Amino acid sequence: MSVRKTILMEMGKEHRVEKNGQETHSENFGKYTFSRALMQKMLPRDVYRNILQAMTGQVKLNPDYADTLAVAIKEWAISHGATHYCHWFQPLTDASAEKHDAFIEWNAPDGVIEQFSGKQLIQGEPDASSFPSGGLRTTYEARGYTGWDPSSPIFLWKAGDGLTLCIPSIFFSWTGAVLDMKIPLLRSEERLNQTVLRLLHLTGLAAHYIYPTLGLEQEYFVIDRSLRNLRPDIVLLGKTVQGAPSPKGQELQDHYFGSVKDRILAFMQAFESAAIELAIPVKTRHNEVAPAQHEVAPVFEKASTAIDHNILLMELMRRISQQHGLACLLHEKPFAAINGSGKHANWSLMTDTGVNLLDPSDTPSNNMHFLILLTAVLHAVHRHSALLRASVGSASNDYRLGGHEAPPAILSVYLGQELEDLLNEIEEKGIPSTARIKGSYDLGLALIPELSKDNTDRNRTSPMAFTGNKFEFRAVGSSSNPAFPLTVLNLIVAESLNLVLNEIEERLAGDPHPTPETLLQTAILVLQKFIKESKGIRFAGDNYSEAWVKEARQRGLPNIQRSPEAFKSLTAPQTIQLFDKILTAEELASRQDVLMEHYAHHLNIEAKLLIDIFRTQILPVAVYYQQVMATSFLQIKEVLAPHQFHSTKQALYLRHYNEAIEECLRAIEELEKERQQTCTWPFAEQASIFSQQVYQKIEKARHAIDHLETLTDDERWPLPKYRELLFMV
Repeated sequence: MSVRKTILMEMGKEHRVEKNGQETHSENFGKYTFSRALMQKMLPRDVYRNILQAMTGQVKLNPDYADTLAVAIKEWAISHGATHYCHWFQPLTDASAEKHDAFIEWNAPDGVIEQFSGKQLIQGEPDASSFPSGGLRTTYEARGYTGWDPSSPIFLWKAGDGLTLCIPSIFFSWTGAVLDMKIPLLRSEERLNQTVLRLLHLTGLAAHYIYPTLGLEQEYFVIDRSLRNLRPDIVLLGKTVQGAPSPKGQELQDHYFGSVKDRILAFMQAFESAAIELAIPVKTRHNEVAPAQHEVAPVFEKASTAIDHNILLMELMRRISQQHGLACLLHEKPFAAINGSGKHANWSLMTDTGVNLLDPSDTPSNNMHFLILLTAVLHAVHRHSALLRASVGSASNDYRLGGHEAPPAILSVYLGQELEDLLNEIEEKGIPSTARIKGSYDLGLALIPELSKDNTDRNRTSPMAFTGNKFEFRAVGSSSNPAFPLTVLNLIVAESLNLVLNEIEERLAGDPHPTPETLLQTAILVLQKFIKESKGIRFAGDNYSEAWVKEARQRGLPNIQRSPEAFKSLTAPQTIQLFDKILTAEELASRQDVLMEHYAHHLNIEAKLLIDIFRTQILPVAVYYQQVMATSFLQIKEVLAPHQFHSTKQALYLRHYNEAIEECLRAIEELEKERQQTCTWPFAEQASIFSQQVYQKIEKARHAIDHLETLTDDERWPLPKYRELLFMV
């Protein structure tokens, strides 16, 4: 019996993990974070006040307070059983990184003590030589620094049999070159803060600072780990490079928001509990459209903190799934012919006074800022749609974008009928004449209370949709670090908002204190211009339709199907100007190089995996089955006359099976030849060739192998099939 069949027989014995305790989420929230409540309790008043201001970017941390702060953090960490600390940072790999050091120093020739200084808290020095740098550093230039980011909570990471104190940090080289995702994100938040405060000063809305908020809906697949371990492609790449579609996929739509299986629910409960202990405010969970696909979503947070939490959440999901005998797949397209996974980024702007600036109902008597911000967002997406496409680009996301379940590669914005009517009225007439009032539903059922009706519908085919009080950017990939897409979004909105404000203030130059009526009339004149300029980016229809592709072309919107083409926008003059004082031209070029290299490596690994799996696992089984059939048919041929046998369906089937093997061999040979030739080029050229020629060869070979799977004896097929991976959990 094959290993696959043995595992399938054993799968009925469910892997269960005992649940510890019955504490509520509110009791455990932030248990493993150095929270503000702990700071207030453990720190002197001056130190506490300084760190609070540093957390919001108002002041720098006073170096004189660093040792006092470090001692308090060390005592808290040790009280929980932590023995090591690390600076936790985000290099250009879409993953986090860390180097652990113990809390020990010599206090005598034969003894040590636990010690942690302010210097160790504030700055670390990991080796920077082997992290991606895109040419900013050579291999022998090893020195790199991490610096504590006070805006993100310090936390304890529980793994193995212990805990490690983790200090969220930035990462840069000895020359000061930016080597991480965090520095440009924090810089973009500060630029957006300065620009939006300029707007609020104009409109008369009080605030000391603003910050972008983010709610990240994380989609993922969960499969049985023993089956995953039989798939080298899933183990090494997180996706299947081969697999015929299951007879049943997602056609019946019965999995979407359906009842969650007990085993999956136990896993969800476990990682949610661990997330709550790290102050990750997970709130929503449900089944997604595809079989074995699910989603988790948190409450909105400050964007940079939400991104840190998302990276931690993904790691928790991967690690805890192992404890439940499961495997959590975060790849954008782990299975062909069914939905892929995204990370929907719900973005808004919040003041320190608690006002959501993209929610008109938060300030009903003074919401001119909303109209100006809305116009700026539309202008920003229209002006930088290619850059936005580059920010979500990857080899894995290219498999998802443009599919029937994901936003297309054409960037557009959906506003809903109410806002469309409002902008059209402003464009044509100026100041709108009618107020928009939220309605309600009457379903004609006495037992159902009145249900409120939103002013906008939701368009799930739109890459960016306004959903009442936020923009939902749906194109971000499920496995990616969302820091770069959010950095781009922050910067392009700040740039367009500055352009709008410049024109308004220029028109008001002779009136430093305009009345609300004068300000409104002046602003409307400026908004009319920007609304007209960006009108092409607004689309309310079906983004999946061929008609939209044609219409988008007529509107002049870019349709960038493959990410390497989009990556070129990173070094365009317009992008360099946008990133002034955020990233230098050299640092932007380095990110372009890193993205191109990662893209090429990803598809090269995929091609090599497909070739290896076919040659070492599938071909031997196919040839053996071919021999079995041939032997059987020869025996039949001895009974029948030769001319009778050659015309039978069995003979035709054998010839068809032989041709199927030949087709696979031809496709694999073509793929290997194309792959080897492509690897001789520099990475920028490699990425482009891999995205086109090699990608087509991969698809051709996969199609041939998938067809062979449908013809081969199920008992002998070595790899777990889609019907088993997706439905046997």
